[in-house]
Amino acid sequence: MQRKITLQAALLITLLPLSQSFASPQNIAVIGTGYVGSVLGACLASFNNKVVCVDTNKETIEKLKRGEMTIYEPGLEEMIARYTQNNSLSFSDDPASAIRNSDIIFIAVGTPMTDDGNANLNAIESVARTIGENLNGYKVICTKSTVPIGTGARIKQIIKNYSQNSTEFDIVSNPEFLREGSSIYDFLNPDRVIIGLESERPYKALYDVYEPLHKRAVPFVFTNIESAEAIKYASNAFLAVKITFINEIANLCERVGADVLQVAKGMGLDKRIGSQFLTPGPGYGGSCFPKDVQALLFKGNQVALDLKVTRAAKESNSEHKLRIFEKLSKLLGNDLSHKKVAVLGLAFKSNTDDIRESSSIDIIQKLIENKARVSVYDPEAMDNMKKLFPNIEYNSSTYDAIKDADAIVLLTEWDEFRLIDLAYVRKLAKQALILDARNILSTTLLKKLNFTFENIGNATVSTSSPDPVE
Repeated sequence: MQRKITLQAALLITLLPLSQSFASPQNIAVIGTGYVGSVLGACLASFNNKVVCVDTNKETIEKLKRGEMTIYEPGLEEMIARYTQNNSLSFSDDPASAIRNSDIIFIAVGTPMTDDGNANLNAIESVARTIGENLNGYKVICTKSTVPIGTGARIKQIIKNYSQNSTEFDIVSNPEFLREGSSIYDFLNPDRVIIGLESERPYKALYDVYEPLHKRAVPFVFTNIESAEAIKYASNAFLAVKITFINEIANLCERVGADVLQVAKGMGLDKRIGSQFLTPGPGYGGSCFPKDVQALLFKGNQVALDLKVTRAAKESNSEHKLRIFEKLSKLLGNDLSHKKVAVLGLAFKSNTDDIRESSSIDIIQKLIENKARVSVYDPEAMDNMKKLFPNIEYNSSTYDAIKDADAIVLLTEWDEFRLIDLAYVRKLAKQALILDARNILSTTLLKKLNFTFENIGNATVSTSSPDPVE
């Protein structure tokens, strides 16, 4: 599918450091071609390294070789095209060959959550075995995947067990902190780079890999492997707590007549707190926060420690998603049977097609259980959602989804939803009922057009005229 080049992507491609002076190129294998692996491979290639991205899924590799993206990430398609053309970046379904021909190996495979809340390390262990079986000289082996504390030692032991010789290697923990939708920018402009080491030997190789970031004085934190693994989990859990906290404050604001947006602004101006992740919404989701919060709780249980703040954040987030549905149900008079509900936004956030742990899944499931007719639209995530809900109505535009709707719920902050023509919506919809779970629509205009509406954290926004539009 041909993508439009966004302004952000165009700027990134223009500014990538092709003409800078670099250290000698490193031969790098990136194992895994998901969100982390594909972005990592493209960005490392932009640093003048020789990178091969590896996946055992032949279909995925063939698509990438043809320049077809398997995920949506702004700017990634253009980056991959640029660096495959100059032979800095290639793709392979032969991990053994890639390992033997590389000096540095980045592990970037998935670690999904198991039924008991731990991280599934099957893919990690498989990669470690393959590395051990193909160890033909000193290698630096970097874990990019999010893994439980102590996994570095586990990887090291597996490689030793499967290695046929006494070849030396070093394990490094180098966790990623990329936000889906802006991951290329985040890689090229990180707040910090975390490196967990056991010895000084891999330092030079990693310094050369990240030389452009050193030159720009990006902070590097060197620590032991266990601390680097803990930093990743602690960071994501803290951000999840911050999101959950502002959603709880939003609930309080609705009951006491306050405006959560003003409260968040006032809080965020305090430099000790900061404004990021103080935006109320339908609850956190995605591939990282839910999984990492649960994995941290699991690790706490393993060492007989109840992480009460983290546990409370998880429970509160689940309750908040249910509360979003209750607000929607209230708008419809608590009778959803055969009512058409337009769901705008399926991805867990804008600028991605990722629906993992998205609030939209919970909302759609509850709508189906209550016999509502579900009509949805998302610019990028509908193909992924069809795998979960093949029988709901998928539309080619916002307005197609809204036509004849009894209610509208906005769940993802895509820019095109910010620019929606509310006067036209008023004419298209059967009833003028809106739940804006992202607080991106103009409350002034909604009131002027006589919508009955709700948002998050403002007790004064709703009007009282749910009459059908003539």
